[in-house]
Amino acid sequence: MPVLALPTGILLGFLAWFAFRYVLSGIYTVDQNERAVKTRFGRAVRIDGATTLDDPISAALNEKDKERYIYPQLRVIQPGGPYFRWPWEKVYKASVATETINMAMDLETPTANRNGTILDAVTKDQLNIGLTGQIRYRVSERNLYAYFFGVMNPIVHVMGYFVAILRQRIASFERPDSRVTDSETELDTDVMGGISINDLRKNLNEINDFMEQECASSAARYGVELDASLITGIDPPPEVESALAAINTAYNEVSSDISLASARADQTIVQSKRAVEIETLRAQAEVEPLRMLAAQLLALKESGPDVLDAYLRNVRLDLYKKAAQVFLESPK
Repeated sequence: MPVLALPTGILLGFLAWFAFRYVLSGIYTVDQNERAVKTRFGRAVRIDGATTLDDPISAALNEKDKERYIYPQLRVIQPGGPYFRWPWEKVYKASVATETINMAMDLETPTANRNGTILDAVTKDQLNIGLTGQIRYRVSERNLYAYFFGVMNPIVHVMGYFVAILRQRIASFERPDSRVTDSETELDTDVMGGISINDLRKNLNEINDFMEQECASSAARYGVELDASLITGIDPPPEVESALAAINTAYNEVSSDISLASARADQTIVQSKRAVEIETLRAQAEVEPLRMLAAQLLALKESGPDVLDAYLRNVRLDLYKKAAQVFLESPK
């Protein structure tokens, strides 16, 4: 049976298509701010026997979560190239640069939270407040499996996780007793029912630190590391804005009066202490010559029975010389 020879053009075209499809298209590079992983037949290329539990990023997980969030460690392709992949391999790339997002942004429902501008929360005394701020995050190079294959949209999970913790913190926030004076406690408790919005505003740094600590496990959970949470504003609802302004004005006036009274009292105390020190020194200056004279007289008395009488006679004679008039008592 004769063999049919393929036309040269078809053969060359097939070879060109094969080279482009399986050779040239298999060459890739990784940018400086990117990291990549590779899958073979749909399975990620892993480091044998290594999981995220072996990495310090899992230290923030509790024992229950450690049983749940166990991901394999992948072989990470570092920046550079060119690299080559076979047709049965697929490359996944992710930017590890730090990004910023509004904390009120809902990526699934952009119109939520007032079009992603203000995040609503409820305080312990049932006051609705609005929170503004930003979140800085980046993809964790040490848990790319969770980022690519663990959840469908990691940043959505991280945002939901962050918002849930923040709202819980606002709802359970209590005033640190060590930072509040008695007058401040009485003023805020009477007006705002125990927890005032001023307490939240004064403790923004404490709330931000708390959020960073609580969200430290996000890298082990979702492969996204929260670099920082910056809550910049806490605003009351419009209907209590004027009341809060009046409260702040009254509180500032009271604080000013207390400060002035305290300063005057401190100044009076300092002056009194100095006056006491001056009078004490004066008394010591008057007493010291008398003590010295008593010591001299005692020494003269111990020298002999007639020494003290002779000393007194000499003192009298010296006084007679200085006196203009002398009155002597005549014997009866």
